[in-house]
Amino acid sequence: MNGGVKNNSSNDPSGSGLGLFRATGIYVGAILGSGVLVLPAIAAKEAGPASLLAWAVLLVFCIPVAFSFAEMSRQQPDAGGIAHFVKRAFGRRASVVAGYLFYFSIPFGAPATAVIGGNYIAHAVGGGRETAVLAAAVILLAAFASNAVGIRVSSRMQLALMVLLVALLALAVVLAAPHAKAENFQPFAPNGYWAVGGAASLLFFCFAGWEAVSHLAAEFRNPGRDLRRATWLTLIVVGAVYIGVVAASVAVLGPELPNTAVPVAALLERGLGSLAAPLTAIAAAVLTFGPINTFVAGASRLGAALASDGVLPAALARGGGRGQVPAGSLATLAVLTLLSFAAAIAGLTDMQFQIGAASACFTAVTAFGLAAGIRLLQPRTVAWYGVIVAAAVMVAVLLFSGWALGVPLALAAAAVGVGRRFGRSPHPEVAPNAGAPNAVDPEVAPDAVQPGAAPLGQSRAAARL
Repeated sequence: MNGGVKNNSSNDPSGSGLGLFRATGIYVGAILGSGVLVLPAIAAKEAGPASLLAWAVLLVFCIPVAFSFAEMSRQQPDAGGIAHFVKRAFGRRASVVAGYLFYFSIPFGAPATAVIGGNYIAHAVGGGRETAVLAAAVILLAAFASNAVGIRVSSRMQLALMVLLVALLALAVVLAAPHAKAENFQPFAPNGYWAVGGAASLLFFCFAGWEAVSHLAAEFRNPGRDLRRATWLTLIVVGAVYIGVVAASVAVLGPELPNTAVPVAALLERGLGSLAAPLTAIAAAVLTFGPINTFVAGASRLGAALASDGVLPAALARGGGRGQVPAGSLATLAVLTLLSFAAAIAGLTDMQFQIGAASACFTAVTAFGLAAGIRLLQPRTVAWYGVIVAAAVMVAVLLFSGWALGVPLALAAAAVGVGRRFGRSPHPEVAPNAGAPNAVDPEVAPDAVQPGAAPLGQSRAAARL
């Protein structure tokens, strides 16, 4: 159905949308998450110093992933994000599955991210479990409160926080560098190179986020220009930070790394001593807040779009227009996330389960988006071939998810059931124009998706999942 999420213009002359630097701040905040605080140690335990290969391979893999999402978002900025891409490529029923996978992954991923940050903060200030729980709860509430005041305010705050964060992580690497030892890279692959695949599956949690920003493309002042630029800037920043922090962790901490609960804190302590504690707490808070803030922003807008299509309660569609606050969807996410957080605190679930479930969902969503890119992007171009390779790699990474695959499978089954029972659109569904260059929603003029095209959907709803 024609939902309530309107895309007033793909190029906003009023200047009220997100400019390049605020857009880049949102991008960096989505990708550069709290996983970098703990996953260097977890990956090193899995694959030793060879875990560096997993980080590097995933970073290279991110290039076609990032630009495929940027290109599809640039063609049709829409709050539906990946669900919208999937609808254009495969039809409405498939888009409901993709939408559910992303929307309902937030209650798994957000508490896990907050708990990681809370543990780091507690370690930095010398607190115990109560301090960690309190810090995690404050971070979660801050992210939802930030989105409640609107994307304009939260994007300014996030840009400032990302600048501070990158400066702190760069300081950690520079101060730790004099303590690096070449022998810490030997043996390079103590568990064999096959273990690099297992490490890559764990590390995907650090590289998810490109799909989250696709839901915010309609908020960009000039998505046709700034999506590509923001993508390049984000890849450069994230690549430099990840490789720098991980290489420094291996080179400085060596065999201690797999058993180090807080590797970034250990790096700072080598150079700053007792002064490292407050800096670690700040870095942890910012790293944790950034991705939660961005994912909640994207998911809340997706929820409004799903509701406008009849596959979530209609009340969730309220406030889904461009520049508005999707209050119903945001409140639903907040309740589900806090319930999941409470379950983890009560010992009913643990962080490993939540991270595994969220990673599996994000991997499946990304695979959906890449599959859509194969059908929607111009065939036989560099980007198209890159998407094919990335999709194959993504499926391989998904297969390493093990037991966690049960979560996206359960959500997919629920989406199919809900779609059949409640999701009949009042508008006839037209088969997607699959396989054609820049294939689009049949109701959208073909020239609406060409590079540099005129604004899309000036007077009609654009979030039709």
